Amino acid sequence: MSETANQQNQWRNPQPLRIGVIGVGNMGQHHTRVLSLIKDIELVGVADIKIERGLDIASKYRIRFFENYQELLPHVDAVCVAVPTRLHHQVGLDCLKAGVHVLIEKPIAANIEEAESLVNAAAQSKSILQVGHIERFNPAFQELGKVLKTEEILAIEAHRMSPYSNRANDVSVVLDLMIHDIDLLLELVPSPVIKLTASGNSSFTSGNLDYVAAILQFANGLVATITASKVTHRKIRRLIAHCKNSLTEADFLNNEILIHRQTTADYTTDYGQVLYRQDGLIEKVYTSNIEPLHAELEHFINCVRGGNKPSVGGEQALKALRLASTIEQMALDNQVWKHPDWNYQPINCTQS
Repeated sequence: MSETANQQNQWRNPQPLRIGVIGVGNMGQHHTRVLSLIKDIELVGVADIKIERGLDIASKYRIRFFENYQELLPHVDAVCVAVPTRLHHQVGLDCLKAGVHVLIEKPIAANIEEAESLVNAAAQSKSILQVGHIERFNPAFQELGKVLKTEEILAIEAHRMSPYSNRANDVSVVLDLMIHDIDLLLELVPSPVIKLTASGNSSFTSGNLDYVAAILQFANGLVATITASKVTHRKIRRLIAHCKNSLTEADFLNNEILIHRQTTADYTTDYGQVLYRQDGLIEKVYTSNIEPLHAELEHFINCVRGGNKPSVGGEQALKALRLASTIEQMALDNQVWKHPDWNYQPINCTQS
């Protein structure tokens, strides 16, 4: 067979992309489950330091188990990394240096220096680095972005609350939960943050912040209030946009968007008696039912195959981490941060 004919045959019958999962705890198990359902890929195996858990997942999906993730790397083209945040840098770096494409769970790393190292490593190895800011792929957020393109946004509220659990306790609620809404805000608002204030507290023995509320002011005048909690007895995932002509609510848990508009319409009789009055109108936006993780993994696979930049690459995740780190520090120090380019001076709000 000629070289041209061989290339055409490979194009018609591409080799399945070989993928592995590193870390099969709570999130890694879901990555494995979804990958097992995607066509035209080969789920090679999983790696985990907990042998019993790793063997159980590998047996369930009839794939290989690797106690050492480094032994998995020669057998795959791409990996999903779902290890604790403190390990993101080392594991991600090893994968990228091996020329393996990486989807790493959020936050990209435990600190800015480590995140910058991963971004640089991806550039040097010419590998895809995607970060698991999964709410970008939530159908409700996808539709919300379309709705808000035609609106003049004045303010945004974001609430992300959860009951206490034993997962992700190696980082604060800012890096665990709030960073999702920080990423969404940076995607929705094309303007730099010029001022922020934050407060928080810790309710458990981890020493990390468990409840944080922050107020952000953007250069275009928009104000955002974001709250995240690990101590709320109900799970809430909601973003509300206060617009000039509407109020738009997105419920990411129930995959629902409601648009409230103010309107007044009276129905009267011939004698002028008001029978009913309509004071408001609510529009419901229909969304798809695709699982966000499935959409995220499909996007990662398409980026690897096509060499395209992911919608949430290392640079975007680093930007979210920078803002999250500032919010976390302001909450710990009880200070106000102001951007130096707007001639602001830091104000210490700590009471004497």
